Amino acid sequence: MNHILEQISDEAREYFEEQTTKREYALAQARLIIRHSAQSIRATHRGESEKAKEELTQAKVLTTSLIEKLHPYPQILYAGYTQDAIKEYVEAAITYSLIFHLPLPTPQELQVNYEPYLLGLAEANGELRRHCLDILRSGYSEKAETLLSIMDDIYSLLITMDYPEAVTGGLRRVTDLVRGINERTRGEITIILRESKLEEKLSLFSSKL
Repeated sequence: MNHILEQISDEAREYFEEQTTKREYALAQARLIIRHSAQSIRATHRGESEKAKEELTQAKVLTTSLIEKLHPYPQILYAGYTQDAIKEYVEAAITYSLIFHLPLPTPQELQVNYEPYLLGLAEANGELRRHCLDILRSGYSEKAETLLSIMDDIYSLLITMDYPEAVTGGLRRVTDLVRGINERTRGEITIILRESKLEEKLSLFSSKL
């Protein structure tokens, strides 16, 4: 009996030591992925394409390595902190592609599962709104309408994912937020468009006086 208990104890300690080591590795990698992803998004909004691409490449290397090394440890790979980091990478990749007019990267190209991909896509929608508002600071622009159209396409995809929250990782709640973001953006574009047309009419009227 004691021999069996000692064996179980040794094996359990070895198991938990390994799990702890992998968890610490995952936490450290996740922080780096989130940092590089955030810096890529920041550079993207500033129009610094090379800087954004460089940071995104760093995030990609880290994410690919993280997924590969944690594949034998699904309880860590699918833990919240790991999936959040992967989602941040996806968000950065999609934001970079859409703002710099590149094709939308697929889950297969990013080598990620659908849960973090769709959550990242939803959050990238918010970054498109931010870019849209940056454009509108200079007045109405058709570029803002184009971005809104992309945002609507993203929402149209997300709304079809009518599956339990436990399966999608909370996608339904995020989809509701996307709808609100799109509605506010549409309202702001409409107001600025009306103001632009009013200014044109006033300018035309003044020129006739």
